[in-house]
Amino acid sequence: MTHKAWFQWGVGILLALLIIKFFLEVNWLLNPLLVILKAVAVPLLIGGVLFYVTLPVQQFLEKRGVPRWGSIVIIFILLTVLLTAFIWMVGEPISDQVNNLVQATPSIAYEIQRAVDYILSNKADFPPQLEDAIDTISNSIQDYAIALSTWLVGALTSIVSATISLVIVPFFFIFMLKDHEKFAPFIYQFFTGERRDWLKRTLEDINDTIRSYVQGQILVSLILALIILAGYSFIGLEYTLILVILSFFMNMIPFIGPWLSFIPAVIVALIQEPSLVIWVAVINLVAQQLESNVVTPNVMGKSLELHPLTVITVILAAGNLGGFVAIILAVPVYAVIKVIVRNVYEERKAIQKTASKTL
Repeated sequence: MTHKAWFQWGVGILLALLIIKFFLEVNWLLNPLLVILKAVAVPLLIGGVLFYVTLPVQQFLEKRGVPRWGSIVIIFILLTVLLTAFIWMVGEPISDQVNNLVQATPSIAYEIQRAVDYILSNKADFPPQLEDAIDTISNSIQDYAIALSTWLVGALTSIVSATISLVIVPFFFIFMLKDHEKFAPFIYQFFTGERRDWLKRTLEDINDTIRSYVQGQILVSLILALIILAGYSFIGLEYTLILVILSFFMNMIPFIGPWLSFIPAVIVALIQEPSLVIWVAVINLVAQQLESNVVTPNVMGKSLELHPLTVITVILAAGNLGGFVAIILAVPVYAVIKVIVRNVYEERKAIQKTASKTL
């Protein structure tokens, strides 16, 4: 029985759970590590994204004889120029829209409250099923408000912490550009033979997976943001730049992200002119159809091979466990785990095949 695959997998899972349990119980050891991890997580994440986005530029420059230090300097100059140009072009309009949004917040809250009051006062005219749903929502609205306020406070705290951490980002970014080829050899140098080859191949697969996801997701989000910018500008929707920037960051979350960016646009359209809601819905529908049928297949292809239902499940679980940062990291982390499990399975099959041939 001990040679059965199900028995070996079961023992492996039980051992893994026991190891996790023991680690979780050693709080005096884990707490300092968690504090350090939280401190470096945001700058490491931003530095990693910048690294994978600019890696093709570095490879292009070095293939043409530019030394490593020269490619790093050129990349920093390009990023500075792009950031300066972006601030110069849209900095003032974004600032104006933010100020207008802050000034209009009381009126927006009043319009939302008026719409809620109208629905509650006329709920008797709705079908019984819809009336029951309205009662349920109205009874839970206070809980939703408390949860939303808690989320906003947490989001603001995270933004402040991330802003402070931005000072460290260039250091992570520079060392990634400078020494990225040394990371994998540093790990597999402690192994020999077939284990060394397997670990080297696995690390290469992990790197390819992360690179494909980051570069593809950034490009897809940028294309979608440009489509939405053109659509919102055409219909004259207010706060277009703010909504487009929100859409760019939300679209980095597969499947769920577009809906998160769609809801604020609907609220703005409803307050500005109710008929604009239809146009906002049409623009987002067209953008999502282009993304799912044209952009993503050509940009990312099937490199990650992740089922949509699996992605949604992973994102929802990550949101409950670790908040917004966990949602951003959920899909690439799951893809990396899938690569490791697949390589372990393939290595195990190869060992079994070799053993059967020997016998």
